Amino acid sequence: MTIIQDILARKIFDSRGNPTIEVEVYTDSGFGRAAAPAGASTGTYEAVVIPVDDAILKLETEVAEQLVGEDASMQADIDYLLHEIDGTDNFSNIGGNTSVAISMAVAWAAADAYNLPLYRYLSGPYQRIPYPLGNALGGGAHAKGATDIQEFLITPVGASLIDEAVYANTLVHKRVKKLLTDEGVVCGKGDEGGWAPQVTDAKAFEIVSKAVDEVSDEMGFEIRFGLDVAATELWNGSHYVYKDRKRTTEEQIEYIAGLIDEYDLYYVEDPLHENDFEGFASLTEKVGDRCIICGDDLFVTNVDRITKGIEMFAANAVLIKPNQIGTVTDTFNAIQLARKYGYSCIMSHRSGETTDNTIAHLSVAFGCELIKTGIVGGERIAKLNELIRIGEEIGSDRMTES
Repeated sequence: MTIIQDILARKIFDSRGNPTIEVEVYTDSGFGRAAAPAGASTGTYEAVVIPVDDAILKLETEVAEQLVGEDASMQADIDYLLHEIDGTDNFSNIGGNTSVAISMAVAWAAADAYNLPLYRYLSGPYQRIPYPLGNALGGGAHAKGATDIQEFLITPVGASLIDEAVYANTLVHKRVKKLLTDEGVVCGKGDEGGWAPQVTDAKAFEIVSKAVDEVSDEMGFEIRFGLDVAATELWNGSHYVYKDRKRTTEEQIEYIAGLIDEYDLYYVEDPLHENDFEGFASLTEKVGDRCIICGDDLFVTNVDRITKGIEMFAANAVLIKPNQIGTVTDTFNAIQLARKYGYSCIMSHRSGETTDNTIAHLSVAFGCELIKTGIVGGERIAKLNELIRIGEEIGSDRMTES
């Protein structure tokens, strides 16, 4: 046992300069700290985020006293108690940001009490290093005025070592800038560190695919290309609205399927809006044998929505964001369900991040195939460098296979 003696909270700031909550948990034999990230492109069904000052007040007046005296090593019990204290089905009372920061800090405190790194403390039978999936270029809600498609992603599936995988992604990121600069295009950055040029989607495809091919040849292993369409942001209730045209659901499915074939896409996230299980199923039937079709806003790390997706054969992968669902236990349950039915699991950061590296540990402990955590920027590199450290400890041969 490791008994919780005190829980403290403070206001810190994320990568966008917005306030967020950081929580510290003190037990009789361990200490843990964690912070809540924040998304810009958010799903309707996510756990509710409340203002940081309110979150801290809720922790101090409604939560802490009920957790003090509990055993931090009983993670499921702690997380169940957070649900009970909140009393809603979406953490709209104490805040999903409050609950996830507490839950993760409790896990860290318990791991510390047992003198274990978090990934080893939480580890199941699937422990391995995931491939990094990073945003090289994009727009959408992360960089208004740039591309319609939110993220043009890359992942070095041919790498055998995590450090060379991280390095390959940085080289593609740099190459994208060079190719854009050579054409006289100014390169600002979006929220996650991806380039956010004022170019069309077609030009972005041209630039990123060329960068991927060139760096793959130089590194001597395969790097693949992917997308986060963030289609809910494009959906107006009847059409997907791009700068140059509108697309019906059927046209959107054909458009995405065509892009998968034309650019040999490895991964496509949220190609349709958050309620279109039927559309996801149709696209998955067309291309699911050769591309990861991942639901983010569709599933929001929620067991009930993942269950519906499984029943309808919608997508073949689930994006995992702990703050979408509010606790470590709920995160694990979502992964366990998805894995049981053959879905891939991709651990993910948010566009507003801190240097908290918890998701690096969760991705390894829970056996995620990929981790989506950016390419550059201190808050992104914090996760990637932690993966390198973990890789040294468990051995590079434990990296997931492509």
